[in-house]
Amino acid sequence: MTKLSAGFLMFRRSQGAVEVLLVHPGGPFWEKKDLASWSLPKGEYPEGEEAFAAAMREFEEETGIRPEGQFIPLGQIRQPSGKLVTAWAFEGDCDPATIKSNLFSMEWPKGSGRMQEFPEIDRGGWFTLAVARRKILKGQVGFLDRLAEHLELGKLFVP
Repeated sequence: MTKLSAGFLMFRRSQGAVEVLLVHPGGPFWEKKDLASWSLPKGEYPEGEEAFAAAMREFEEETGIRPEGQFIPLGQIRQPSGKLVTAWAFEGDCDPATIKSNLFSMEWPKGSGRMQEFPEIDRGGWFTLAVARRKILKGQVGFLDRLAEHLELGKLFVP
């Protein structure tokens, strides 16, 4: 069965450039990784749940921010793992330092029998589309391309 995931790509216009908010996964496996490690805020959902509702829930759980505004469908992209990710973009702004993520538990160090809690995301940041292409997981680059296409073609609402 295919795993399903949904999320939002928040963007803003800053000094003539478009920037996107990406988040860095928390936990010991991602601690020292940077390039090709960031993601749009997203999460898995069960078959039968509406993807948009899941994206709304997951964005808020991972950032503490309730998405608002007009949403641009970015479609679906199958990740190298086989997971199918559905995403939307919306224009907004936030201070990444105020992001508050939910926590997850895992045995760490592995084999120690000790459970520890880690934030699902440990930080967020605003990146231009060019920098974001290097930071984001390779399987999600297509969402950046789709956002850029929508903005260039004027398919976005006028604020």
